[in-house]
Amino acid sequence: MSKRQILPPIRNNRDLRRRGDCRLAIEDRMLELLGDAIEAGWTKEEVLAAMIEVADETALAMYPNVLLSVETVLRKLKKKDV
Repeated sequence: MSKRQILPPIRNNRDLRRRGDCRLAIEDRMLELLGDAIEAGWTKEEVLAAMIEVADETALAMYPNVLLSVETVLRKLKKKDV
């Protein structure tokens, strides 16, 4: 199976429309991945949840200090509930 091409950016890094361009550029591949996973037996809900988790974890891994900060806050909140 051939992968669909992801087009390169057409705007500079400061252009606010660039994020939307990126979304459009990756959308077909994401839908292709969704279809492949469903075809393999996963439900649409499972695949979408997994995609969101992977995106979240990847974003957090890029900023480890943010993850530590969130974990610290969650620990403090948990202690208050006890």
